[in-house]
Amino acid sequence: MNKQFAVIGLGRFGGSLVEEFSALGIDVLAIDKNKERVEKYEKYATMAVHLDALNEMRLKEVGIKNMDHAIVSLGNDIERSVLITLLLKDLGISQVWAKAANSYHRKVLEKIGADRVIQPERDMAKRIAHHVISDKVIDYIELSEKHSIVEILASTKIHKRTLSELDVRSKYGCNIIGLQREGDIIVSPSAEEVIYSGDILIVIGENNNIHRFENGAV
Repeated sequence: MNKQFAVIGLGRFGGSLVEEFSALGIDVLAIDKNKERVEKYEKYATMAVHLDALNEMRLKEVGIKNMDHAIVSLGNDIERSVLITLLLKDLGISQVWAKAANSYHRKVLEKIGADRVIQPERDMAKRIAHHVISDKVIDYIELSEKHSIVEILASTKIHKRTLSELDVRSKYGCNIIGLQREGDIIVSPSAEEVIYSGDILIVIGENNNIHRFENGAV
């Protein structure tokens, strides 16, 4: 059965999520207390509702408890964001993600049980910074404070070497979980997979280990 999603708060971030879910053919319940925003995104949502998400009875009426995943996109309204996140967790939503306006807001959301806290500007700044400081890093996704997934461009230094020869796991403590080559993705490549200059290596591990691999091997 397909998962059902709810987006609460239809500002730029929340509205963009609704549009993207729609493009992917995913059912999404869109909620906002601003009627104009609801009208703007009702053509993308499976159901768009004008209501105050702090109204528990109304939330239940529109089927919030049937949702597998809810995203609270009220980054600038910290009090409402926190209270709605608490309410959703109390209602038993298995995954509640919330957008944070700053580090203080982030800490509060984590303390009250948000399953994931999103800071779009901060996350994008980190990705850009990692890309700018290295001519090898194509993209960067933070998994935790210590772990990340990084896309690294293979140089001539490792051209025509196999993953077995690189022995990344034992030498650097990280793992190559995929390769991108001329638009194709190779998932879980074998030890005998040959790397070519220009391939994009998808690497997961502790940040320090990834940096060691990037600087020492690639």
